[in-house]
Amino acid sequence: MENKHKNLYRLDELSDYKIASNYSDVRGWKIVDSDNQTIGEIDNLWVNKDMQRVIYLDVKLDKRLLEDSRNEVRDVIANDNGKEFIYKEGASHIIIPIGSVSINKDTKTVMANTLGYDTFRNTNRYDRQQNFDREYERKVMNSYYPQNNPDSAYYSDDDSFYNRREFDNK
Repeated sequence: MENKHKNLYRLDELSDYKIASNYSDVRGWKIVDSDNQTIGEIDNLWVNKDMQRVIYLDVKLDKRLLEDSRNEVRDVIANDNGKEFIYKEGASHIIIPIGSVSINKDTKTVMANTLGYDTFRNTNRYDRQQNFDREYERKVMNSYYPQNNPDSAYYSDDDSFYNRREFDNK
């Protein structure tokens, strides 16, 4: 993200921000898919400063999911079936919209309500050192919810892009 247009920040970058008392701090918690398979661990929270709320969970992917993806890439290269290569060395994080999960405070587990293992295995990743941009957000949203067009004019600015049920944390 370019600094002059930056509006999303990791919570740990914002010393004057904290999680409201009626919400759980899910950093460090396990995240599972809709079938209860481990996806990874919540590494951080992405906050939209203008809206003053969490937009994404930053997930460090589980080693098994990363290995499954590497095996698939080797198979794709061997078969040369023309599939786009979407994994780069060091890219082990994904973002998940906050409205796409439910939180179990008792087990300290976050569940991706309708998203399965293969969706996460095939979702574009980013390198935490390089952050991400709106294009990455659009690709991720399209992989999670292909029926919702993230390129629609309705989603052209920050306010409208994040005013969807996928970002509703209530």
